[in-house]
Amino acid sequence: MLELGGIIILGILAQWVAWKFKIPAILPLILIGLFVGPISTLFTYDGSKWIEPIWDGETGIFPGERLFNFVSLAIGIILFEGGLTLRFSEIKNVGPVITKLIIVGSLVTFFGAGAAAYYIFDLSLRISFLFSALIIVTGPTVITPILRNIPLKKDISAILKWEGILIDPIGALVAVLVFEFISVGAGSEFTITALEEFGKIVLFGFTFGFTFAHALAFAIKRNVIPHYLLNVFTLATVLGVFVLSDLFAHESGLLSVVVMGIIMGNMKLPNIKELLYFKESLSVLLISLLFILLSANIEMQDLYLVYTWKAALLFAVVVFILRPIGVFLSAKGSGLKFNEKLFVSWVGPRGIVAAGIASLFGLQLVSEGVEGAEYITPLVFMIVLGTVLLNATTARLFAKIVGVFLTESKGIVIIGASKASRIIGEYLMKNGRHVVLVDSNSYNIEKAKERGLEAIEESIYSDSLMNNIELNDVGYLMALTGNGDINDYAIKRFKNIFGENGSFRLITPDEMRGPDAPNEGLFSPTDDFIRLTEVARAHPTIQEIEVKTKEDFEKLVKSTREDRNMVPIFLKQESGELEILKSNINELEIDSFENIKLVYLGKPFDPEKMPVKPKIDENEL
Repeated sequence: MLELGGIIILGILAQWVAWKFKIPAILPLILIGLFVGPISTLFTYDGSKWIEPIWDGETGIFPGERLFNFVSLAIGIILFEGGLTLRFSEIKNVGPVITKLIIVGSLVTFFGAGAAAYYIFDLSLRISFLFSALIIVTGPTVITPILRNIPLKKDISAILKWEGILIDPIGALVAVLVFEFISVGAGSEFTITALEEFGKIVLFGFTFGFTFAHALAFAIKRNVIPHYLLNVFTLATVLGVFVLSDLFAHESGLLSVVVMGIIMGNMKLPNIKELLYFKESLSVLLISLLFILLSANIEMQDLYLVYTWKAALLFAVVVFILRPIGVFLSAKGSGLKFNEKLFVSWVGPRGIVAAGIASLFGLQLVSEGVEGAEYITPLVFMIVLGTVLLNATTARLFAKIVGVFLTESKGIVIIGASKASRIIGEYLMKNGRHVVLVDSNSYNIEKAKERGLEAIEESIYSDSLMNNIELNDVGYLMALTGNGDINDYAIKRFKNIFGENGSFRLITPDEMRGPDAPNEGLFSPTDDFIRLTEVARAHPTIQEIEVKTKEDFEKLVKSTREDRNMVPIFLKQESGELEILKSNINELEIDSFENIKLVYLGKPFDPEKMPVKPKIDENEL
């Protein structure tokens, strides 16, 4: 009881440390596991571990092979949660670099690392290529915390993020294939039997995943499952699918739950976000337990196996030779610049799937007496720990050295995805700005996506926005909702995160009647959400009109503000740079009015022919 309770406490403490210092949680988790496991034998009087994962007759947590069973089930749940986060619509926009990186990069790592392990450690081909199959994967649970702390171009973040998500099941599948070759064809060359076993894995994995995903989705849509049982019922279903699939074809459970997660993640299911939050929390707990248990289960003699220059040479080949070769071959002919390829080459940490499956397969092969199997777990852990430590400590510095670190964040996040917000966002996107719309209304989000806009269905009261790597390059915040309290809250909460270059909101009618407009007031002191919505409904177009002098600018602004069919929004420089108009126009700093355009929402007009109307009484608003 003491050991199990200690693992949970240490695991959550490691997660907090990772959050506090903005590092991947896997780093403190592995270090804690090694310290309470093999390293602790150097301090105890009888040479025993402080935490012994496997019961040895006197101490331990899991009897016999039950540790392997727990590891398998836990990885299955983690991979299901990862599958839920994948969206086919987002994959289509990632680009060919991702596809090539997954295919070409995997092949380079598989054959290159296999050959390196074969020649450097003099291992058998089978063990060498099992090792290389296990280190194909890069984990999103490792990459995401690294990217959160580095402002990068959206394309670079997307490449690393999607590679980590998509390559997990592929790497696991390749590892299963090699493992089956070793297990079924042990003592002989790769046989037809091994291929048949692999065929069963693919067949039952896809069949069970596809079938039970639709069955569970049907039950959720028809309200067969009560709301308070939804999360735990889904968990039980995932575990059931994993075990049932594994009974029909050994090691097919991982593929089943990945397929199940991907299919359900792309269905329009009610409460899917609630399900995701539950699975994410469960994954955090399981990852904490797994890494400490797996690290603690390593023996000191395993660490001595990799305490050699051969391990350092193998690490250097994998990280500094094979990874760059895979990236540069995959990015050939793409729009990525040389320095961007260098950064993607540098960041390739391995995660939970590599460590978990390595422990599972390695220990099983050792128990079967396969020669060289004792190297699998320590070598993979060496790659995992080394890449995480390298990337967590140097990625930010390396981004600055190669010039991919964004010194100025020009992206814009718009809170509220109403029709007016969508029109403004589309204009910004066409003018080369990265725009993200945020709204809790699913209808508004769908409409934004139909216009090709990047949109996130999320509440501003959630912490998810602050952890979203897609917003790393955002430096401007515009709150355009119809609720003044929400706009004000958005400014106060996210000003220092997304509004380093400027935070603006629509002001309310009450604020318009006051003596001074708020400093963060947006567009004008006469345009609130209702006015903006009415103009967007009547004249849903963005207009540009040239400004020649300061007097022209003041006249145009006055005309647009006094005409209920127009709302001024930006100033456009000759270079194409856009400046957001504030409600207090006197705060604008304009060096020259040459080749400047006023950008407004509303009907087209000719300022020379348009009479200036008397100023509207603000009390009428």
